[in-house]
Amino acid sequence: MDLLGLTIGLPFAPIRALIRIGELIQEQAELEMRHPAAVRRRLEELEEARLSGEISEEEEARATAEILEQMVVQPDLPGADAPGRSGEGE
Repeated sequence: MDLLGLTIGLPFAPIRALIRIGELIQEQAELEMRHPAAVRRRLEELEEARLSGEISEEEEARATAEILEQMVVQPDLPGADAPGRSGEGE
């Protein structure tokens, strides 16, 4: 990096670091939400809520589908290749 680039870019380094920390926190939260134990716990909580009469069967089915959809959908994390996406030949 040349001296001019360093001089101009240096004041923005804390901002870039803060943005990167935010991205890392978001990535970690998404990974933890998709962890099988967390998904199972959320599904069990839904079942308990239905059995206790807090929610209906339709609401449970909708929430279950939503949880499972979140588990299946792959986030666009930097450095993570989504299954079935080679990036070659496109």
